[in-house]
Amino acid sequence: MSSHCHDETNSHDHGHGVGGHDHSDDLTPALQSLLYQQIDFDAITTLNESTPHSGRAIVKKAWAERNEPTPELESDADEQLLIYIPFTGSVKLHSVLVRTTPSPTAPQTLKIFANCDNLDFNAASSQHPTQIIHVSQTSEVQEIPLKRALFGGTQSLTLFIEDNHSHGEEEVTRISYLGFKGEFMRLNREPVNVLYEAAANPGDHKNIVGTANAMGGGIGGGGRDGI
Repeated sequence: MSSHCHDETNSHDHGHGVGGHDHSDDLTPALQSLLYQQIDFDAITTLNESTPHSGRAIVKKAWAERNEPTPELESDADEQLLIYIPFTGSVKLHSVLVRTTPSPTAPQTLKIFANCDNLDFNAASSQHPTQIIHVSQTSEVQEIPLKRALFGGTQSLTLFIEDNHSHGEEEVTRISYLGFKGEFMRLNREPVNVLYEAAANPGDHKNIVGTANAMGGGIGGGGRDGI
């Protein structure tokens, strides 16, 4: 399948996962610049997922649900996964949040493509990604920083999980949470300040999307043949 990347870079950078402590009282700091309301959930597709729509489900998890073991994304035919995530406007991406597992089924090499349409596994394997990051084996949520200069004006992401930590011995890759931090701008170019109070009163924010302990409606996905 042919693919097209808008403003695709010809070089790639390597980054490393940064694990952090997961405290129950860190809700407000974690929500600063958290891109949740700005994700077009209905348009998320995942290739090679063993359970239909599970890729969309882990992105649709609210921050309060980040440590829940289910839903979980598992690969099907082999250890690779390809996840397409569009936004409702333009974002400047700062970091990727991911929760995996301490087992060898945790993803290892994650290639990120900004503004690439219709990538399949062949294209993702042969094209230069915008950035390559490496994910650690841990049950804690990892916030992995990105090269911000490479992700200005991002309207979609394609995440290619190339392998896991099993060194070819385990064909299943597992992920239980995916999130993103950054700055959001609507397509009409009006900036949006995604920021919360330093000491928010939960009673004043009962309807904040992405923080309620509830899941949304219908979720869909794709097979390994194409997005």
